[in-house]
Amino acid sequence: MGNYSAVTEFFLVGLSKYPELQLFLFVLCLIMYAIILLGNSLLIVISILDSRLHTPMYFFLGNLSFLDICYTSSSIPPMLIIFRSKTKSISFIGCALQMVASLGLGSTECVLLAVMAYDRYVAICNPLRYPIIMNRVLYVHMAAWSWIIGCMNSLVQTALTMVLPFCGNNIIDHLTCEILALLKLICSDISMNVLIMTVASIVLLVIPLLLIFISYIFILSSILRINSTEGRKKAFSTCSAHLTVVILFYGSALFMYMKPKSKDTKASDEIIGLSYGVVTPMLNPIIYSLRNKEVKEAVKKVLSRYLHLWKI
Repeated sequence: MGNYSAVTEFFLVGLSKYPELQLFLFVLCLIMYAIILLGNSLLIVISILDSRLHTPMYFFLGNLSFLDICYTSSSIPPMLIIFRSKTKSISFIGCALQMVASLGLGSTECVLLAVMAYDRYVAICNPLRYPIIMNRVLYVHMAAWSWIIGCMNSLVQTALTMVLPFCGNNIIDHLTCEILALLKLICSDISMNVLIMTVASIVLLVIPLLLIFISYIFILSSILRINSTEGRKKAFSTCSAHLTVVILFYGSALFMYMKPKSKDTKASDEIIGLSYGVVTPMLNPIIYSLRNKEVKEAVKKVLSRYLHLWKI
């Protein structure tokens, strides 16, 4: 192994080969981050203030919005600093914390999207039993276990990665402390890490996606049997918003974690990582707002109330 000093910091050099893009990416990510904070905060506030939105669907949506705020807040502010910094460094502890947050919140979203698909399945396929099946105790426990499973996966994988020797390798060819990028720096056997990551990817990516797919087969079958045109339109509207979010999130996640691993990081991998961590959380509130009549009405109601109070 040789005599190597312990790594105390890492250097994030993702997309540093394109210095002309640094300022553009800084401004772009800053604007996107502002939209993420505004859009997701608005959804959370509306789902709390409007009593009509006190349902399991909007409870899960509020969790998703809070998750997206936390996820992007763990990665975008440090990324903005890296874009404008000359050293582009992050401490060992800072890198570990960023990995725990991003991996944990990403894992939680995988489970939460599957839970939301089950909620839509019960609402459309068993509408009369929906209030009984999706009672408050059940949907709160489902959301809580989504967070617990995601955090447990993150803590285990981060701990198993950060205890391994880096042998002086501290240059991360990525924009954030992403677990795949760090595993490339380790100079010892990582077969156990790869095995655990593969199992976690199957459990948290493939299985939830399969459950979502099965749920939507039953949902589509039930929608086609609805006689009312208005009823079909409303069901398609709520489900299409969730399905769009699923495709965006799982598409980029599967590309990152299930494709064959390469020793060198390509620019396309970093762009997909940026999409996975920034673009999807920004689009979530926009998609749910544009495709959901109840959210639009709630926004108008809340805004009109506050405008009325402001005039007084």
